[in-house]
Amino acid sequence: MSDFKLTFLGSGTSVGIPMIGCDCEVCRSTDPRDKRLRSSIWITTPEMSWVVDTGPDFRTQCLRVGIRHLDAAIFTHPHMDHLTGFDELRRFTIPADNYMPIYALPSCLAVLERMFEYAFNGENRYRGYLKPFPKPIHGPFHLGETLVTPLPVLHGKVECIGYLFTRHGRKICAYIPDAKVLLPETMTALQGVDTLIIDALRYTEHPTHMNFAESLTVQALLKPRRTFFTHLQCEIMHGRDEPKLPPGVLLAYDGLELTW
Repeated sequence: MSDFKLTFLGSGTSVGIPMIGCDCEVCRSTDPRDKRLRSSIWITTPEMSWVVDTGPDFRTQCLRVGIRHLDAAIFTHPHMDHLTGFDELRRFTIPADNYMPIYALPSCLAVLERMFEYAFNGENRYRGYLKPFPKPIHGPFHLGETLVTPLPVLHGKVECIGYLFTRHGRKICAYIPDAKVLLPETMTALQGVDTLIIDALRYTEHPTHMNFAESLTVQALLKPRRTFFTHLQCEIMHGRDEPKLPPGVLLAYDGLELTW
């Protein structure tokens, strides 16, 4: 059994691929790697299992990869494509006395508590109901033997973070699905990371997401062993565009598993 396994539940942008009403080459592609649900990952270790973000495709993602148990859910920011599947976590808190630890910045927790007030108000602790246990993030925390370090980034007007996962002193991987700028403290924390998973929306410029050129600049500065681009728009075709990337830089796709 691997010490740390990461599964891409989704690798697409906020509208998913194929997009509604789009007849571009990528949206019509028959390559399964070009079918992208909203960005999310599932991590398992010998001690526990957790997801990062629960977008609107979360139920489909759980069924597709066979998630049967979760010990926690952690969130990057309160945009629709990262949290609107939140109620599907109810299947992991079936007994009346079970709860789900929810790790997020206070600003993100406030949005969740407003959107899903019925789950957070403490009045519905019945069997089969979602029972979240808010865990505000104010710094690094542990999930089992994994140290989870929040990584502040700039992403439009919303407070947003990525995560660095470290085990036994080894910086295993960083997951930054939404970002336009990585702050200096984040770049410092990422020094020596083995695997970088980073927002790379498309080739062309975007006001709140990194494009390929910007993400490649970060990759060149950090020099991780391998890098995966995620949160991909339909401007990107897997089979056509991955071979154009530098050695060690790859495109994520739904269902891809990474192990350490």
